[in-house]
Amino acid sequence: MSRRYAVLDVFTNTALEGNPLAVVLDAEGLDDAAMQRIAREFNLSETVFVLPPQDARHRARLRIFTPARELPFAGHPTVGSAVMLALEHGSGGADAQAFGLEERVGTVPCVAEIDGPRGGHARFRLPKLPMPVGEHDPNPADCAMAFGLDPDDIGFDRHAPSRHDAGNAFTFVPLRSLDALARLRAEPTFPAVFGHDAHGAVYAYARLPGSDGLAFRARMLALGLGDGVREDPATGSAAAAFAGALMQHEPMGDGTHDVTIEQGVEMGRPSRIALQLVVESGALASGEIGGSAVVIARGELFA
Repeated sequence: MSRRYAVLDVFTNTALEGNPLAVVLDAEGLDDAAMQRIAREFNLSETVFVLPPQDARHRARLRIFTPARELPFAGHPTVGSAVMLALEHGSGGADAQAFGLEERVGTVPCVAEIDGPRGGHARFRLPKLPMPVGEHDPNPADCAMAFGLDPDDIGFDRHAPSRHDAGNAFTFVPLRSLDALARLRAEPTFPAVFGHDAHGAVYAYARLPGSDGLAFRARMLALGLGDGVREDPATGSAAAAFAGALMQHEPMGDGTHDVTIEQGVEMGRPSRIALQLVVESGALASGEIGGSAVVIARGELFA
């Protein structure tokens, strides 16, 4: 049988920028092995399979695969799928649609707005608030060596390396400048320093100079995206866990805080992720990830 699919660029409203995502519609009847083979065929950082929800109150159930394995949660697949499903189910107007998407991490509340025949904007509430990972924060000297940087390149203000998990675990490494962020590369010691789990992911970030409010540029490199170390142009699950690093290192009082994250610039795939944090009594009460997505291809999958 044939199955409809679409390819979207996520965390951008411009085709051929952002992070590509394949969404396989009509995925009923596919078993785990078939989904993994199809994800390997698309060979994008993630492929989403849309299934009927287990709870009829929700819009759909999602299975998310990299070319190598299934993920319990991922941000750019959630945003891209929310926009795609709003396009599929909407009336063509710009009214916001609110619905739940079932993922392995739990039900993810989403709001999507359509701004044309091929694109829109979506945001979702974090299904899991970030938690620290491990007993000790990463050693800055080890991080510098794994990135081919000088020890002085690591850290700025109160920010130091840390590890947090909001569905997927990441090591967060603050860098003192955009120049250091552009110069980093994966050295042979990268797996030993950052390969704490199957995901093996590190999120390096620097503050954007001259910006009002909280604004950063980031790069995400991981062992778990396929063979060797690969870079991802936009990583929503890392942005979700980044909220934990911000709570640990950034002085934030009670209230709502809007954070802008640029990613993919060094890859020629500029992306923009909106992170919103709500702090109550000095603790993170909730968070949202938002971004745009645009459909760049539609087709039939014969598998």
